[in-house]
Amino acid sequence: MSSRGASLRIPVAELRRRPGNRSTVERTVPIGGLAVGTASTPADAMADVRLDLESQHDGVTVRGRVRAPWIGECRRCLEPTGGELEAEFAEVFSDHPDGAELLAFDGDAVDLTDSVRDAVVLGLPLAPLCRSDCSGPEPGAFPVRVEGTADPGRVDPRWAALDELRFDPDSPDG
Repeated sequence: MSSRGASLRIPVAELRRRPGNRSTVERTVPIGGLAVGTASTPADAMADVRLDLESQHDGVTVRGRVRAPWIGECRRCLEPTGGELEAEFAEVFSDHPDGAELLAFDGDAVDLTDSVRDAVVLGLPLAPLCRSDCSGPEPGAFPVRVEGTADPGRVDPRWAALDELRFDPDSPDG
């Protein structure tokens, strides 16, 4: 059962009738606007979520897998890049949540919205690469500039902040 644009609030009253009952739920949900560094999910992004729920004597365990698209800027060449992330998560909902490890039920349901969003954020690349062998900016288009030369050359404006860095070998910080 897959529902596009569905909620991640999953009814569990029937599942909880007997410990050991299992259920699998698949949903497609909006996940746009999450970001870490230069990587983010597009504003209109949808995530595919698969949930395996199991009833326990005093709660429900949930194991989930989420797939979502991401976009970003390559950490070496600064060109746009993207891909698809896949992340797994697990949660335990209990009649007696302790606030740290166990979550509370939402009536006769479990709400996995925050769990899925957290898994996506943790799955985003911290330093994206457009490809594993990316060597950085095209040297012909953005030549290295040496301080004090007559012709500084053309510098990629995205790297301009590096011009402000100065290193003092005599300072305690290096």
